[in-house]
Amino acid sequence: MTSVLIGGGRDDLGALLAPFFAAAGPDPTVACVVIDEGTGADEFAEWAAALQAAAPCRPVPVLLPVGAPFALESLDDADALFVAGGLTPAYAEALVPAAASIRSWLAGGRPYAGFSAGAAIAPVGAVVGGWLLAGRPVCPSDAAEDLEEVTVVDGLGLLGLAVDVHAAQWGTLGRLIGAVTAGLVPAGLALDNGTALVVADDGELSVLGTGAAHLVRPAASGVSVVSFTGGAPLTV
Repeated sequence: MTSVLIGGGRDDLGALLAPFFAAAGPDPTVACVVIDEGTGADEFAEWAAALQAAAPCRPVPVLLPVGAPFALESLDDADALFVAGGLTPAYAEALVPAAASIRSWLAGGRPYAGFSAGAAIAPVGAVVGGWLLAGRPVCPSDAAEDLEEVTVVDGLGLLGLAVDVHAAQWGTLGRLIGAVTAGLVPAGLALDNGTALVVADDGELSVLGTGAAHLVRPAASGVSVVSFTGGAPLTV
């Protein structure tokens, strides 16, 4: 399966989603998952317009009220899955219990795209928020997603690297560095807005967009951080 994980920002979505639509085929039906906090229909309409501006497609809404579980049957005959942005813990709560079924569905050759929250919940271990690590600030509190301590939960299992989002814009690189340093995740990528991580069918990783993907790995003296810009090969 092809997965496209977008760090945020709605500019240049067409270019960032190009691998997603290439894998989905011509004029695909795209299931668009949105956590509905009361304005879900309006949010879906905005995402539908953005997806159709990116490529000819037929977006269909999968609106999940906060706390409601995701059902695989809601995908019906969709050709691809797009998971939107919003409160990351709510997306994890709704989708992760169905992770095995979602992976099986995607394994039929259907691509996945996640924007912000949809990107963060894609890995095996999902960094869903928080701004403190053992009480020490590691990123701005505005990026906390309504959580205090940095929190990692089970994700969808689409890749081994953790993913944090809005890196340059929200200062979340520090959160991922903290998570790797503390052993909460083995390694990860913090994605800037306007930047996508593409996971190809064969597992090869690449970066698209105008920002950077910041790879955080353990090192002898703490962690190492290497930044990859769009078009650069990404080696782990």
